[in-house]
Amino acid sequence: HRFKSETDTEVIAHLIEENLLHVRAANDQDRLLKAVQKTNKEISGAYAYGVLWARTPGLLIGVKKQSPMVVGVGKNENFLASDVPAFLKHTNKVLFLEEGDVAVLHVDGVTVLDKDGKEKKIKPVKISWDQKTAEKGGYAHFMLKEIYDQPQAIEDTLRTARTDFGKILGLDTEGIRQLRNIHIIACGTAYHAGLVGKYYIEQLAGIPVSVDLASEYKYRTVPQLPHTLAIAISQSGETADTIGAIKKAKELGFRTLAICNVLGSSLTRTCDSTFFTHCGPEISVASTKAFTSQITSMYALAAFLGQANGNLSAATFEKLYKELLALSKAMSEAVKLEYEVRHLTRKIYKADRFIFLGRNVNFPIALEGALKLKEVSYRSAEGFAAGEIKHGPISIIDKGTPVIVIMPHDALFEKMLSACQECRARGAFVVAVTTKAGAKLAADVADKVFIVPQTNEFLQPVVDVVPLQFLAYWIAKRLGCDIDQPRNLAKSVTVE
Repeated sequence: HRFKSETDTEVIAHLIEENLLHVRAANDQDRLLKAVQKTNKEISGAYAYGVLWARTPGLLIGVKKQSPMVVGVGKNENFLASDVPAFLKHTNKVLFLEEGDVAVLHVDGVTVLDKDGKEKKIKPVKISWDQKTAEKGGYAHFMLKEIYDQPQAIEDTLRTARTDFGKILGLDTEGIRQLRNIHIIACGTAYHAGLVGKYYIEQLAGIPVSVDLASEYKYRTVPQLPHTLAIAISQSGETADTIGAIKKAKELGFRTLAICNVLGSSLTRTCDSTFFTHCGPEISVASTKAFTSQITSMYALAAFLGQANGNLSAATFEKLYKELLALSKAMSEAVKLEYEVRHLTRKIYKADRFIFLGRNVNFPIALEGALKLKEVSYRSAEGFAAGEIKHGPISIIDKGTPVIVIMPHDALFEKMLSACQECRARGAFVVAVTTKAGAKLAADVADKVFIVPQTNEFLQPVVDVVPLQFLAYWIAKRLGCDIDQPRNLAKSVTVE
């Protein structure tokens, strides 16, 4: 075999072709299966692939090893995909494959074989999402729909947010009191949710928290300390880096918890326990409602841990939970900002560079605002802690640079006013995201002010992110970008 390729996947196809010449079977279907099984023994690494052969119409073979693969089971039709939403409009019955499994799909049935070629029985999992939730419903893009879905998504997440986390974690009150360290592991947007979660847990529960990018956690030296809980956050539950990192945490003897949106996913089967966000399918590559649902879940977990270990009084816990229940209403108000944001983007969408500033619990929101804009518009965008701009970032601000400042009226409001003045003095076009109490003062130092609903200091980031999501969407739309399927990106990053 001689070939040139830019992808290692093509090697598999050539190897299967070679093995077809050397295996013997009663028919072509069995022959293809044997060739695939022989190929699996000859290759190494992480992979998930499907095989079609012109000589066996009606046969599809799927192989899973350290990469996600799911099978959709329908009526006279079956599907192979890396993630559930790919076939949700056809079926909500899913087979979640294990490591080394080979799935043999025909029109009228599915057979699953283990790595040794023995048939195994897997019961389909019924996903509660319906077809409507996986459709645009009149919106131009899934991303826009999913921004508007957030009030309901948070409400759905809250239905289980007062669950006894002790039972989920498998810990009694004494076990929770003994927790000494928490590691949060995630990638991309979920990592930003984890950064917000760090503020919540340390302040409400008093437990030290480290937040790691999964791709870094897997390869760094992690102290093997007792009474450690590792939390993995992933919308799909199929993110390869996150799964690899949480497996390392388990090897170190840590108790593991997944915060995930997909029942039966690889991550949920790897972790000791799972809290499901129940925000429905998220189709757009750029995450919006999963992000705010993850933050909501982290808040509920932090409050529970704080109550259980005695860091919060019962009265304080009830107050925090009552404020959490009001979050959905605040989000319903926040999404009304779309028209204002859309109008503003006419002035700034052609800018080459965007800066996002935040402090404390809103610093991760600045990072998320920048990531959203980068993902869907391909524009350069960076998020910074506002106190750091004088240590370097201010040098890249010049005349007309849009600087989006997240500055609710809180203890750090005056510091944020100073940051606005610093940026404006250098010619920046300053956009302030603030609450009603800060609007008048913000207007003195900003070119545009968006007023978001006021919540408590912990939940404010959930509301503050909404205009940033709209900003990313409308800049991308004005630039003619492929919003739901940005170039070079995938919804579930299934490779390391």
